[in-house]
Order: sequence, then C-alpha cells, then structure tokens
Amino acid sequence: MPREVGEQRILVVEDEPVVADTLRQILSSSGYDTRVAYSAETALGSLSRWSPDLAILDVMLPKMNGIDLAMALKERLPDCHILLISGQPSADSLLQEARRLGHDFEILAKPVHPTEILDTIAGLLSKDGCESCSQN
Repeated sequence: MPREVGEQRILVVEDEPVVADTLRQILSSSGYDTRVAYSAETALGSLSRWSPDLAILDVMLPKMNGIDLAMALKERLPDCHILLISGQPSADSLLQEARRLGHDFEILAKPVHPTEILDTIAGLLSKDGCESCSQN
C-alpha cells in the first residue's frame, strides 16, 4: 500500500549541491520526506537503509549517468517511480537506449520550475504501485 502524503519519500540525486539542496528544500516544504545524494554511488549505497517512493535523478552524473542509475534503482525497487531531469540534449540518446532495454522514464528539462516538478511528482506518486517501497 502506498504511503500517504507527508510520509512519501523522495530521493534526489544531483551532483550540483546548490540544485540538489534547493530541490530538497522545495520538496521538504511541500511535505515530502526528502534525502539527497550527490552521486549515483552514494544513492545506491543508501538503499539498504532508506527506500524512496520516487527518485529524481540528474541525467548527467559523473561515473554512472542518471539513466543507468534509474535502471539500477528499478532493478532493486521495481515499483518506485523515476523522474529524470536534464539540461543536456545528449540525454535523448541515453533515453533511447533505456527504451530499447524496456524502460520508459519521465524526463523534465532543466531549469525546472518548482510548480512543474511538484505537479509531475504528484502525478507520478498518484499512480498505482510502490508496494516494495513501503516495506521500509
């Protein structure tokens, strides 16, 4: 059973601290339990202690890109929702590769207005699922 608003967990993975911390502030003030990771590796390492209902991932991360991270998250937490954000046109080729592998992720272009991101999150979290996320 999905968590209620105010209990919903969002993981932000963004290597630019100002962007990540701003998103955390916006989401926390909107009632979401929000955590930030500044790298894909840190995000993956945190999953054993804290499972998000939704992950907001920057596409262009160092070492592991956000789309590879999204696929790894879906493998570990199949019912959790993924929202990608990108300011890079090169994200299209990465998205096409993910689709070829059977993944269709929501993506927003940077800069993202707070209202747009909150509306998108609300829509994603209102969809069925996230049962495995509720186990923690």
